Amino acid sequence: MDKSGNTILITGGGSGIGAALAHEFHAAGNRVIIAGRRQAALDAVVAEHPGMAAMTVDMGDASAIAAFAHRLVADFPALNVVVHNAGIMVVEEQIDLAVAEATVATNLLGPIRLTHGLLPHLLAQPAATLMTVTSGLAFVPLAATPTYSATKAALHSWSQSMRHQLKDTGIEVIELAPPGVQTELMPGHAENPQMMPLDDYIAEVMGLLRQQPALEEICVERVKFLREAERRGEFDQVFEALNGAH
Repeated sequence: MDKSGNTILITGGGSGIGAALAHEFHAAGNRVIIAGRRQAALDAVVAEHPGMAAMTVDMGDASAIAAFAHRLVADFPALNVVVHNAGIMVVEEQIDLAVAEATVATNLLGPIRLTHGLLPHLLAQPAATLMTVTSGLAFVPLAATPTYSATKAALHSWSQSMRHQLKDTGIEVIELAPPGVQTELMPGHAENPQMMPLDDYIAEVMGLLRQQPALEEICVERVKFLREAERRGEFDQVFEALNGAH
């Protein structure tokens, strides 16, 4: 992925990690389009970044995604980078079917559906990037958010398979696996001192994205406690430590 001169779509770009990535990519000389459900949030980000564009889409709605993909390619024919960042995270004390289905639709089916809609266009570009935003919880689940953790594990697996399928094309697949970050993803996260400050997280991510050769997974130091737990033979201990604290 070139660091400038791209046309980049970031879903969930109205706040949190998505908005912070949009700022960095825009400042580096890329054309950035942010997308999300809340027009006001998108407008607030665009107002601070002249030249940035915004489009609304509900990543849980299959028909809306299909229409969005068609409109996106028509309006931005140079599109060559897609950042699948949109997601929801909700505590499920017991199985809440509505929450579970919405989480799967947004976090997992959303990226799959949007990639399906954009893949012919991306394959036609000289070089393109699919970036998925998963989570440290893809590797050690948080029991309080079982469906969120499961969707991120599935998205990690999907990213690995897509990377293999596309290895002989011009599309690279990069996975971002954040730790807990101070954003509004869940109530209280932004003020939680146990979460990683957003500015620190983004600064470390941008440094990793600049590394050569390019990394397939972008894992800041703080997430390696989760990402490498099974590799270290410490999955059970880390699972108990994570969930005992909650």
